[in-house]
Amino acid sequence: MTKNPTHKYKPHRPIALPDRTWPNNTISKTPTWCSVDLRDGNQALVTPMSLQQKLRLFDLLVDLGFKEIEVGFPSAAQVELDFLRTLIDTNRIPKGVVVQVLTQAREHLIEATCQALEGCDQAILHIYNSTSILQRDIVFKKDKQAIMDIAIQGIKWTKKYVEKYGLSDKITLEYSPESFTGTEIDYAIDVCNAVIKEWGGTKPIIINLPATVELFTPNVYADMIEWSHRNLIERDRVILSLHTHNDRGTGVAATELGLMAGAQRVEGTLFGNGERTGNVDIITTALNMMTQGVDTGLTINNINEVMEIYSECTNMDVHSRHPYAGELVFTAFSGSHQDAIKKGMADQTSKDSALWEVPYLPIDPTDIGRSYEAIIRINSQSGKGGVAYVMETEYGCQLPKDMHPDFGKVIQSITDKTGKEIQSESIWTAFQSEYINNISPIQFQACDTSNPTHSTVTCQLTVTINEKDVQLSGEGNGPIDACRAALANRTPTFKITTYSEHSLNEGSSAKAIAYIQIENESGQKKYGAGIDANINIASIKALICAVNRSFPDLK
Repeated sequence: MTKNPTHKYKPHRPIALPDRTWPNNTISKTPTWCSVDLRDGNQALVTPMSLQQKLRLFDLLVDLGFKEIEVGFPSAAQVELDFLRTLIDTNRIPKGVVVQVLTQAREHLIEATCQALEGCDQAILHIYNSTSILQRDIVFKKDKQAIMDIAIQGIKWTKKYVEKYGLSDKITLEYSPESFTGTEIDYAIDVCNAVIKEWGGTKPIIINLPATVELFTPNVYADMIEWSHRNLIERDRVILSLHTHNDRGTGVAATELGLMAGAQRVEGTLFGNGERTGNVDIITTALNMMTQGVDTGLTINNINEVMEIYSECTNMDVHSRHPYAGELVFTAFSGSHQDAIKKGMADQTSKDSALWEVPYLPIDPTDIGRSYEAIIRINSQSGKGGVAYVMETEYGCQLPKDMHPDFGKVIQSITDKTGKEIQSESIWTAFQSEYINNISPIQFQACDTSNPTHSTVTCQLTVTINEKDVQLSGEGNGPIDACRAALANRTPTFKITTYSEHSLNEGSSAKAIAYIQIENESGQKKYGAGIDANINIASIKALICAVNRSFPDLK
């Protein structure tokens, strides 16, 4: 096997920041969220969204609570321009929501963008040019000063056309040194400071420092953000913004550490859509904050609906293991996990505090519109606790603890044969087959009991044994004991070791379920169960089932 060609790559050296403070900080308040689904996310799609799809996704973003939404690159294509104009001309932009548009620092593109914004109430005009070493050396073949001149000239053109199209009091400027992570930190901030000076005024300005390509560990990005936070001029009016991509799979971590380092704003997408491996996932980042008790400012209380609209608009699916949103993230297959979740859920419903404390579940699924029904799923790796949890939550059967391993083995024998997950309906069918409808060799027909004395109950039990009707008599200290005595006339010796029962549902038609365990002379124990409106009949059925499971070869 050929060795990895590590000689082709060199490590990125961290910046000198020995007095960094971000490791001791926490995220205690929500940033300003800016969705770039309709621009960065859209341009990364195999088939870009139609106008109707864009409008539907825009409405979803508004419903989720985004106050800043990047809607496209209106100077780049007619469909981009048409979408922006539709939003403006049909008054589709709610009060308090600001649209953002993107353009390169080129004169004709800036003019076209400003013209496209005519008539809007408020907008963010996002100007960018590439500043990285690779872009300077390979793409533009320009030195540092020439690249800085592009940025400054872009701002001059922006001021000119903002005024020409009557947008002076309606525009917030955003500037990005594209490929910030591949740029020398001091040079990148020199360019940003030059932009701030050229723009002038006293209004807020957004300085966006993008990890256009994720090149190193998140702590290095955090150092760069803290260094920038300290060295940007007029910091009191600068809104420090993050725009992270996910090339190394750590976009969320880089964003979180960047916020700890002084950033105030986050650009990202739903479920991490975007170029290459995608942008930072705002859903994950926001819900991470919620699990720490931070108000996210977003309303993500029906994540299934969000995924449905997202998929319809982008033709992309959300992975089954995607944080918070995936089909399987609130399931547990491991037996020990299932048991811990079952106990945690029981404790959660019984305690006075609303504080969420359930093992393996960092968030209450109902807070994002998911249910408890699919928390436990059963396959060959599952344990007895998971099976018992399904029986209780889906069918109301509170199996005795000693019965958990007994029924667990029944289910495991099924999943071992199939090698697949077993659905709750099949678990219930297996329970009925093993414990309720187990009528061989003995089938219950009827039972009459009487109390000849205060301490004795007699039982006349009618059963079918191997297809022959049989009358059995017995007496004991109660109906169940009397039935045991009656059965003992035809069976080997056994004793009742465990008995429990409970109601299955409420109301006058409620049925009861009984569970009985018996032990034979060799010490082997078997459970049986019975269901009936009459608790005595349910108990007798449970006893007969336990006998059938203990003595299947009875003649």
